[in-house]
Amino acid sequence: MRTAAILAGGLATRLRPLTEKIPKALLPVSGEPFIAHQLRLLQANGIDRAVLCIGYLGEAIREFVGDGSRFGVRALYASDGPTLRGTAGAIANALPLLGETFFVLYGDSYLPCSYGSVAEAFRQSGQPGLMTVYHNEGRWDASNVEYAGGRILAYDKVHRTSSMRYIDYGLGVFRSDVFADLPETGVCELSTVYARLLQAGRLAAFEVRERFYEIGSLEGLRELSALLDASREHRNT
Repeated sequence: MRTAAILAGGLATRLRPLTEKIPKALLPVSGEPFIAHQLRLLQANGIDRAVLCIGYLGEAIREFVGDGSRFGVRALYASDGPTLRGTAGAIANALPLLGETFFVLYGDSYLPCSYGSVAEAFRQSGQPGLMTVYHNEGRWDASNVEYAGGRILAYDKVHRTSSMRYIDYGLGVFRSDVFADLPETGVCELSTVYARLLQAGRLAAFEVRERFYEIGSLEGLRELSALLDASREHRNT
C-alpha cells in the first residue's frame, strides 16, 4: 500500500490568528512548513503517493507542495469545493484518486510509527477498515477508545468513559468501498465512519507504541518543533 489521503482542508480556528492567512499545513515547524516534514515521514515509510484533500486556503498548499517530487512523493489534490463535506466527505470526494486501499491521516498529525506494520495488520484482518490506537491514559489528549485483546470494544469522541485508556492514533486504513455510499451532500465525519464500522463488527485495530504529535495547538507546535530540532542535531553530530 503506497497511497495516503491527507485531510488538510480544515479551518484551523483553534490556531487563529496564526492561520488567518496561511493554512495549518504550512505553519512553520523547525524551520519549514509542517507539511514538508509530514510528506518526508510518509516517503520514509514507503508511501510515494499523497492525495491532499484541501479546502481552506488550499491553493497555498498546492503552490508549496507542487507535484511533490522534492519530497519524494507524487502529490495529487482533491478540493472540497464551495461546501465543506466533513472529513469523511473529503475522502469520498477524493476516491477517484485513491485506489482500492489507502491510508488516511489528518493534515496536522505527525505519526512516527511503522506504516508497513499497520498495512500488514490491515491485510491480515480481512476487514474494510482499521484504526490505529495508542495507550494514551489521557496524557497527550483525552482518551476515546476502549481496547482489549486486540479489539476495539468502544469508541466515542464525545461520550468518554473511565474504561477508555486508549486513543485513536490518527492513522487509518480503508478500502474505498467504505466511502462509496456516502451522501453527495451534507457533512460526514471520519469518526462517524469508524463508529459505523465498529458497530457492524467490521473495524480492525492495531496498537502502535510510538506517541503521536500534532500541530493543532500551540503546545503541539512547540513539542513537535523540539522533537524535530533534536532529531536534526542528532543527525549533525
